[in-house]
Amino acid sequence: MIEVQNLTKQFGSMTVVKDLSFEVVPGSVLGFLGPNGAGKSTTMKMITGFLTPSSGSVRIQGHCIASHRQAAQAEMGYLPEGAPCYEDMTVAAFLKFIAEIRGARGALVRQWVDRATDTVSLRAVLHQRIETLSKGYKRRVGLAQALIHDPSILILDEPTDGLDPNQKHQVRQMILDLSDQKIVIISTHILEEVSAVCSRAMIINAGEIVLDDTPEGLCQRAEGHLSVSLRINGVDDEVLSQTCSELPQCRRVAMIDGGGVLVFPAEALGDPLTALQEMMKANNWQPEWIQQHQGQLDEVFRSATGGRLQ
Repeated sequence: MIEVQNLTKQFGSMTVVKDLSFEVVPGSVLGFLGPNGAGKSTTMKMITGFLTPSSGSVRIQGHCIASHRQAAQAEMGYLPEGAPCYEDMTVAAFLKFIAEIRGARGALVRQWVDRATDTVSLRAVLHQRIETLSKGYKRRVGLAQALIHDPSILILDEPTDGLDPNQKHQVRQMILDLSDQKIVIISTHILEEVSAVCSRAMIINAGEIVLDDTPEGLCQRAEGHLSVSLRINGVDDEVLSQTCSELPQCRRVAMIDGGGVLVFPAEALGDPLTALQEMMKANNWQPEWIQQHQGQLDEVFRSATGGRLQ
């Protein structure tokens, strides 16, 4: 388990992380989501022990990162932003070096390197210099060094930043495959990353947690969640809008450019689709089209980080 209590970090007069508290349990993939400069990477560095908090505490599998740093760090694998490596080394030499730093000796070094190599599919480039690899393979090398000692916790800072769509898919699939057995924390500003791999999402803005939920739960907070767009054959949109607005399930109606209306649900009464279908039946109206919409994570993100979330 990861336990973070009242974590704060100041640089001079600037507070970049403000009183964060949360826990992460095994089997979770937690996504730290936020705009650039929100405090995600600083939080990662404090959790992993690379930065000392101004106040607050972090416990890793029961070990306090401040007083028992070595024991805590032995439980973690860390991929920093940019996946820095010694690029003049071959993949095999670099992973052997990391294994030895992590305490492996003799035959155990080979065993660890083989396991990490197979986990992230590096066998084909094992004897190439890291500087010759694609960004996708460099990310795999970064993941391999984080996994080399088979840690119970993975901390990954922007693991797919700068990768092409195929490379992103490969790295995300690797993360999902690992998440059954490990706690995984991912720091990202890429919205699709959260939906693709995370079981829990935490939006951070200006160093503070503003939302903490599943990705599905966050989407349900969007104003447009369960909204319905429709257009009726032979019915003026103004008439349609007025009729829809009289339904108790309707909170407001917006006109759609190009024709049709968008009906937003009243929060207490939920889904307006059934009421709209009954309205059309009562008026003997035939829809030209009708579509219900799910909430979008980008809408929630903009609201939460722009201070407009209801």
